[in-house]
Amino acid sequence: MENDYRPLLSSEQAGDSFSHRGSTDSLDSRAKRPFYVEPRNIVDDEPQERVSAEAAILNSRVHYYSKLTGSSDRLLSPPNHVIPRTEEIYIYSPLGTAFKMSGKDQASKNPSIITIFAIWNTMMGTSILSIPWGIKQAGFTLGIVILIFTGLLMLYCCYIVLKSPKGITYVDTSDWEFPDVCRYYFGKFGQWSSLVFSMVSLIGAMVVYWVLMSNFLFNTGQFIYNYAHHVNMSDSDFGTNDTNDRVICPYPNTDPGGNHTFATHHVSTNGNATFDVYSFEHWWSKTNTVPFFLIILLLPLLCFKSASFFARFTFLGTISVIYLIVLVTIKAVHLGFHLEFHWFDSTSFYVPELRLLFPQLTGVLTLAFFIHNCIITLMKNNKHQENNVRDLSVAYLLVGLTYLYVGVLIFAAFPAPPLSKDCIEPNFLDNFSSGDVMVFVARSFLLFQMITVYPLLGYLVRVQMMGQLFGNHYPGFLHVFSLNVLIVAAGVLTAKFYPNIGSIIRFSGATCGLALVFVFPSLIHMISLRRRGALRWPSAAFHSFLILLGVANLMAQFFM
Repeated sequence: MENDYRPLLSSEQAGDSFSHRGSTDSLDSRAKRPFYVEPRNIVDDEPQERVSAEAAILNSRVHYYSKLTGSSDRLLSPPNHVIPRTEEIYIYSPLGTAFKMSGKDQASKNPSIITIFAIWNTMMGTSILSIPWGIKQAGFTLGIVILIFTGLLMLYCCYIVLKSPKGITYVDTSDWEFPDVCRYYFGKFGQWSSLVFSMVSLIGAMVVYWVLMSNFLFNTGQFIYNYAHHVNMSDSDFGTNDTNDRVICPYPNTDPGGNHTFATHHVSTNGNATFDVYSFEHWWSKTNTVPFFLIILLLPLLCFKSASFFARFTFLGTISVIYLIVLVTIKAVHLGFHLEFHWFDSTSFYVPELRLLFPQLTGVLTLAFFIHNCIITLMKNNKHQENNVRDLSVAYLLVGLTYLYVGVLIFAAFPAPPLSKDCIEPNFLDNFSSGDVMVFVARSFLLFQMITVYPLLGYLVRVQMMGQLFGNHYPGFLHVFSLNVLIVAAGVLTAKFYPNIGSIIRFSGATCGLALVFVFPSLIHMISLRRRGALRWPSAAFHSFLILLGVANLMAQFFM
């Protein structure tokens, strides 16, 4: 009985003769297609129609091919001419009934425009808030050059990741992700290291989300309280005089001085209003209380067994980014441009065009352009697979233009004087008063979006980590709860003691980028070329240089 389920010809017996396979050299999904029944053998679309004798013969033929070899060996898989087109496939039941395939897989494929904007929407994360700060750290001119160069570099590495499964022959890679490719080339080390660095990017994003949610919740609550109690308070001692588009410098110690507006807290109400304001400030603190309030809401959401409910709100990301672009445009029009070019020396109000702090921008951009761990999945849903490279390039172009637009406009429109360009914050929304209505709407949008995305990120962390450790995405409530507590604790502690999203983004971006952007894709590409005998020294030198760039990018973050 056991022999009935054993292949007649195993891959070990076949030796190396598969190099002469012929028509089955290409990898496709047809090796796993169900049994085929000709349309004339089905009288109508009712699923209970019996299968004819001709169909049964064809069924035996396909089973014969399946008997000759194991499912992972392509040596004697059914030839292409035996397997029909997708629209002509029926699912055959041993009970003698046939069900026509609905073709949902093909119908679910997306056109190029949907694929492009899916990539754009996936990459448009919290990093967009730190781009103006990164440009300030690198210098205006050097920042623009680095943004373009890094975008092109990340696009090329993403292209390597996208085509990496195609370099693996005689193995079905249709369901593979990039960690599977790493496991194929580097064994368990590749699998676990890719998992670790993927966790760095996900958990780093969750920490940044917690810091930003604390920020947005604090400012949203501050706006509502001030409006309800008719309180008129300034957010900072330093700011412009414009009441409609007030720009502030939250940490004026970075400002060498100048003609600034000194604004002190004042309350427009009477009686016990002053006591109420300071009581509110005691219980509503950006770092001391609000990060802990979020635990009540988000920790239960992380424990949901399925994250499908939160996936329905992903469209809010697109709305938030579009609103940010509109906000930046309106602010730039109202404030005007304030630029002076000093190449190496800083002044009281302007930073040099070329600064040695530029690695901080490269770290931010590594995460801002990072989509390498899920690009294979996104591109599988593209209807025209031959356009994958073009669509990927267009998506990166749109992402780069969006970052460039927001970064350049915020930097150029920042009012210097009276404020210094060094006052641009890692979250550029912090440079606007909490009483600004348009900024209040932006913060409210982003807060709600992040509350819905945060459980999705936690779900991805749980699936990858629990799947590897226990072989089950939900091994038990205690396991999941313990993991969620650790993740939430990391976010709360960071929001309280180090709420600098710029530094968090650059460190997590440089860390995960080292492995998943520079090292693994370059090594896999060189190994694949070497196995085909196509590796040449210019290619080896260039991809080795990419690895060195990744190492330098990470090391430089510790000296900034």
